[in-house]
Amino acid sequence: MTATIERPAAPVRPAVPRVHEPAPGRGRTPVGEWFRRHGRSLAWLLPVLAIAATVQAWNMAGSPQRIDDEGTYTAQAWAVQHLGELTHYTYWYDHPPVGWLQIAAYTSLTGAFSRYDIAVLAAREAVLAFTLVAVVLVWLLGRKLGLSRPAAAVAALVFAVSPLALQFHRTVYLDNIATPWLLAAFVFALSRRYQLAGYAAASLTFGIAVLSKETYLLALPFLAWTMWRGADRSTRRYTLSIAASLLVLVGLGYVALAAVKGELLPGAGRVSLLEGVQFQLATREASGSVFDTGSLFFATVSQWWQLDPVLIVLGVVAAVVGLFLRRVRPIAVMLVFLVAFMFRPGGYLPVPYVIMLLPFAALLVAAATDAAVRAVRARRAGRASTVAARTGAVAWLAVTAVALVAVVPLWAVQLRGFVDADLDAPMRNAETWVEQNVPTDSRLLVDDAVWVDLVNAGFARENVIWFYKIDTDGAVQAQSPNGWRDSDYLFETESVRTSGLASADVRQALESSTVVASFGEGDQQVAVRRIDRDGAAEAQRTADEAAAARSRAGSELAQNPGLQVSSTFDQALTDGRLDPRAVIVLGQLAAIAPVSVADPEGLPGEQESLFRQFVVTPGGGESLADLRATLEGLGDVYAPQSVEQEGDALRVTFSAVPPEGLLAP
Repeated sequence: MTATIERPAAPVRPAVPRVHEPAPGRGRTPVGEWFRRHGRSLAWLLPVLAIAATVQAWNMAGSPQRIDDEGTYTAQAWAVQHLGELTHYTYWYDHPPVGWLQIAAYTSLTGAFSRYDIAVLAAREAVLAFTLVAVVLVWLLGRKLGLSRPAAAVAALVFAVSPLALQFHRTVYLDNIATPWLLAAFVFALSRRYQLAGYAAASLTFGIAVLSKETYLLALPFLAWTMWRGADRSTRRYTLSIAASLLVLVGLGYVALAAVKGELLPGAGRVSLLEGVQFQLATREASGSVFDTGSLFFATVSQWWQLDPVLIVLGVVAAVVGLFLRRVRPIAVMLVFLVAFMFRPGGYLPVPYVIMLLPFAALLVAAATDAAVRAVRARRAGRASTVAARTGAVAWLAVTAVALVAVVPLWAVQLRGFVDADLDAPMRNAETWVEQNVPTDSRLLVDDAVWVDLVNAGFARENVIWFYKIDTDGAVQAQSPNGWRDSDYLFETESVRTSGLASADVRQALESSTVVASFGEGDQQVAVRRIDRDGAAEAQRTADEAAAARSRAGSELAQNPGLQVSSTFDQALTDGRLDPRAVIVLGQLAAIAPVSVADPEGLPGEQESLFRQFVVTPGGGESLADLRATLEGLGDVYAPQSVEQEGDALRVTFSAVPPEGLLAP
C-alpha cells in the first residue's frame, strides 16, 4: 500500500485567466432594463395607442359640429389664460373649476390657442391628450385586474375607437378630463406594493376627478370597496383612514374657495356654492322618461344608441357577467349601478354621462371574453370545470362572435363619417360671415361655441353675449337693461333653437329678427339674424313696407332702356329682391350710359336674402375705367363695399347692412 506521502502529486495545470460573465442585469442601462421587462406589454399597447391617436385626431375639426357646452368650457379655459379669471362670465358653481383649469394649463404650456383660428379646436387638442392618457390607463387597469395582454389591448381599443366613444371623446366635455383621473384612482387602489402610498394616490386622483366633473362622485363606494378588498388586514384601518382623510381635504379645498370668496351660502346679489349644489341635485329640470319620445332622456339615449348599439348591449350584458367574476366584481357592480341610476324618477341625465361608463364597459367586455377563453382552454387541457362555467364560456364566445359580425359594418360606416364629414362647415361659414359683414361695434347674442373667436376678431367682450346669460347673469343684465332689445344680431344654432327657448329674451329675439345669412341644413343649420328692437309685429310691418318699396323702384328700373337685363334679373327687380342701394346705383349708371347686368346670384349663405351683388358691363362707348370711377365716386351712403374687375365687367358688392330709410314710400 502506498503511503499518502508517497502518492504522486496531481499535475499542476497552467492557470487560465477567467473571463467573468456579467451578472444578470449588469451592463444594462436602467432604460434598457425597463424595456426588456416591459417589451411584450409595449408590443400590445403602442399599436393601440397609435390607432387611438390617429382616429381621434383625424378630421377633428370637421366632426362633430361644435356645440354650446364645449364652447363654454373652452371660453372658461381661455378666460383663465388670457383674463386671469375663472370664467368669461360670473362663476356660479355649476361645476368645479378644476376641469377647465387643466385645459387652460395644457393650452398655456403648448400655445394651443395661438395655433388655431377656432378656439374650440385648441381645447379639443387638450381633450385628445387626456383621452390618450385614458387609453393607457385602461390598459394598465386591465392588467391590474388580471386580464391577459391581448384582452387589455382589446379593452383599450374598444374604448378608443367605438363610434360612441369617438363622438364624445372629440367633444370638449369635462367628463373627458375626469376620466383618466378616475381610472388612475382604480389603478392605484389595486396597488399591492407600497399600499399606503398607492391608497393616498388613489384618494388624491379621485378627488381631482370629482373636482373635474362632480358626477364622478358616484364611483366613490366602488373605489372604496376595491381598496377595502385589497387592503392588508393588519394595516387596513390605518391605510383607509389616511386615504379617506386626504379625499376629504381635497373636497374641502373647493369649499374653502367658496368661503374665501364669500360665496359659500346664498345672499342677496351673489352666487353661492350651496345654490350650485341645489341646482345640480334638486332644482334642475328632470330629463323625463325613456318611454316618452319627446323627453330629453329619450333623445339622449337615442343618440347613444344610434352611434353604437352593439357596445351598449354587450357592455350591459358584460356587466351582469362580471358580477360572477371575482376579479372585476366591483367595477361590474359599479356599471350596473350607474346604468340603474340613469332611470331614477325625476332625475336629470346629462348627455355626456355615458363617458364615465365607456372605459368600464370596455374593460368588462374584455374581461368576460378573457375569462371565457381561459375556461375553454382549461377544458381542452383536461382541467376540471363546472358545467355552468363551460356553458357560460361557450355562450359568451358565441355572443361576442355575433357582436363582432355586427360591429364591423356598423363601425365602418360610423367611422367613415367621422373622418370624412365636415359637419362644422356651417358654423365656420356663419362665423366668417359675421366677422366680414357685421360691424365690430354691434352687440351679438351668440352660441358660446363662437364666443372666443368673435372676441378675438375684434368684437368687444361685453358686446358678445352668450345667449344663456342674457337673463341669468346679473352682470349681463346690468349691461343690457332692455334685455334682447339691446342686441343687434342673433347667432342661431341648434342649441339656441332648443335650450334657448327656455329664455323669454331668446324667444323674443328669435321672433323679432330676420335671417340675413344661413348655412347648412337640419340640426347643423346655423343662421345669422338681424334683430328688430321694435318687436315681431313691427319688424314684419317694416319688412313688408321695405319689400313693397323695393318692388316699386325695381319695376320702374326694369323699364329703363339704358339697362339691359335678362328676364331672371327683371323678375328679381319686380319681386323686390335687389338691395335698395343696388337699385339706386343701377338707375344712376343707366342714366349716364347703357349698361348690361348679369343674372343675380346670392352670396354664400344669402340665397334667401336680398341680392347685394351684381356684375355690370359698360355699353354705349363708356370704358370700364369710367364705370369704375363712377362707382368709386359715389357718396358714403351708396358706396360699394368692393368693386372687382372680372374680364370686361365689374363685380360690385355692397355691405350686408344697408342704411335705413332708402326707397322710403
